[in-house]
Amino acid sequence: MSQHRTLRRIFAVPAIVAVLSGIGLVSALVGDGWWDIASWLTLTLPVVLYLFYVELRSRLRP
Repeated sequence: MSQHRTLRRIFAVPAIVAVLSGIGLVSALVGDGWWDIASWLTLTLPVVLYLFYVELRSRLRP
């Protein structure tokens, strides 16, 4: 039996990642110090998520 997914459930996590990436880009342009740390953390998130799901997919494949 297939589950029905709403648009909200499908796009919730990508929207959050997009907003955080935008915050990271803006914080990289705004200033130094804590702004740089915030930008590195938020811009690293998509890369970490990508690597996590690539590893997860390779483990699930036979």
